[in-house]
Amino acid sequence: MSANMSDTVIGNARLVLAERVIEQGWVAIAGGRIVELGEGAAPVGSLDAEGDLLMPGLIELHTDHLEAHFVPRPKVYWDPVAAVISYDGQLATAGITTVLDSLRVWSEEGAEGVDGQANVLAEAIATARDGRLLRADHFLHLRCEVPMPTVVEEAKQLAGRSDVRLMSLMDHTPGQRQFRDEGKLRDYYRGKSGGKTDAELDVMFERRFAYQKAYAASNMRDIVALAKIHDVPLASHDDTTAENVADAIKDGIAVAEFPTTMEAARGLHEAGISILMGAPNVVRGGSHSGNIAAVDLAREGLLDILSSDYVPSSLLMGALQLPQRVPAIDLAAAVRTVTKAPAEAVGLHDRGEIAAGKRADLIRVHLAGDLAVVRSAWREGLRVA
Repeated sequence: MSANMSDTVIGNARLVLAERVIEQGWVAIAGGRIVELGEGAAPVGSLDAEGDLLMPGLIELHTDHLEAHFVPRPKVYWDPVAAVISYDGQLATAGITTVLDSLRVWSEEGAEGVDGQANVLAEAIATARDGRLLRADHFLHLRCEVPMPTVVEEAKQLAGRSDVRLMSLMDHTPGQRQFRDEGKLRDYYRGKSGGKTDAELDVMFERRFAYQKAYAASNMRDIVALAKIHDVPLASHDDTTAENVADAIKDGIAVAEFPTTMEAARGLHEAGISILMGAPNVVRGGSHSGNIAAVDLAREGLLDILSSDYVPSSLLMGALQLPQRVPAIDLAAAVRTVTKAPAEAVGLHDRGEIAAGKRADLIRVHLAGDLAVVRSAWREGLRVA
């Protein structure tokens, strides 16, 4: 198809392709797809990107930021559909055009906030989607805390949905994985809004020890089986030891989220499991929990995917900072960690790169020194930000 027959042509842009950067180029869009791209001056009548970066829309596999919109203060619950719309707008202005909304699929005795609210939020996302109220393309990531007594039944209520794209296996029992240092977990809960006292934490931790002993092994088996029944990729969480890696391999894990040690990351990489780390870890220069730094893994060739985790704007920031922090990683490779790599990890092969035939999910990014601003975003060729 000729660029003259396209719906939209964006020109005078630095095109970030999957393997290289075109310093001046253009992209033609028709029917929601990229139909042509080229180097040099754009066809007459194109939109002028004024030399800004034009890259694929960002793809987010793990963000629980919806929770902050749904429960903005302790015991304050916002209208769930309104919360989804507000959250979605923040994602779009951060350059995220595809997102897996991470929902906590478990209930815990004595817990408040978003625990046990996965069905409510899943329905709110569906309502907003059906009403054509969303800018980004939303899927679900079911976060399963395997020691919790009801987690299997709660996961069964959601796993058969067509929008579920990932299920993660988590175990936050004190003294292991992310919080091998129990003191750091205490600090985490003390520092949260409405933080707990040491006496309350003593009760919580004892309960979690009991749950882990009673339920974790059988729940793990059942959730792995459930994911296989519904053909949903699995993610592990906070792998720390060789034993954790062996379990990930046995369970057929596709993505390892936030490994905490170099030992675990090397084992996962050797097994062909994609390694996901937090973009805030890159931006801040280290883990907020004191675990391995994402840039240290990147220097060893052990970083495949970045996730914004708890700060949506960090996804673009982290990717653009990677080449500065790890010179062996060029811009195209850095952008792959937030576009093509996450798309492929969850089977979204129709997006994640600027190439003919792919979805026209694109963002125009203006660089101002160390800052990056998303000036425009398109989803399937339609301007959404």
